[in-house]
Amino acid sequence: MATQILIDSTPGRLFRQAARLQQSILTGPEKRLLIWMAERTPYRIGPDHLTLLGFVAQLMTGVSYAVAGSNRLWLIAGIGFLALNWFGDSMDGTLARVRQKQRPRYGFYVDHILDSVGAVALMIGLALSGYMGPAIAISLLILFLLLSIQSYLATYTLGEFRMSFWSFGPTELRVLLISGNLAVFQWPTVLHHYRLFDVGGAIGIAGMTTMLIYFTARNIVRLYNEERLS
Repeated sequence: MATQILIDSTPGRLFRQAARLQQSILTGPEKRLLIWMAERTPYRIGPDHLTLLGFVAQLMTGVSYAVAGSNRLWLIAGIGFLALNWFGDSMDGTLARVRQKQRPRYGFYVDHILDSVGAVALMIGLALSGYMGPAIAISLLILFLLLSIQSYLATYTLGEFRMSFWSFGPTELRVLLISGNLAVFQWPTVLHHYRLFDVGGAIGIAGMTTMLIYFTARNIVRLYNEERLS
């Protein structure tokens, strides 16, 4: 879906698009691939179809984690669902832009509320899987939602929608999860029987906490300086 937000929602007022800040490692080649695929997508397939595909695939990723504790082959199925989630979630906005049929407010709202619901489903699945402790999964979910809120507030107040943090965005996260699934399939525990996903989750918690503090503090300082009281 399109990643803009309405700055002034009064009917009839000018709609201002927020700048999209995407500086992740894979941005360049991913963008070229998405445009190439969008140009070849049958016209009967629209952005909403892709949004729904990405959402359902993310829900199924959570389901695959939830049942992987009883059958680890679901970890491999989860890789397929993550790939489908990337395709749907990344292609919907690209397709709308390539066809010049964007609906910025609708796209922004639908895309990100579904992302939030999907993240809850994914983390619940991990918490039930036995491969990650519930406390780690809940902490990751809270931090994800806090980073999302920070990003949406910055979109409204600064007119900048940040899609990645320190060269790390949704696609890189999916790549890490896919790599983690493959690793856990062979080595569920590491370092004196610590769960591999717990170790990775702890590293993720530290990194996301640092991102949240840094970008929140930076935006507060920027807004303070831009709106100094005389």
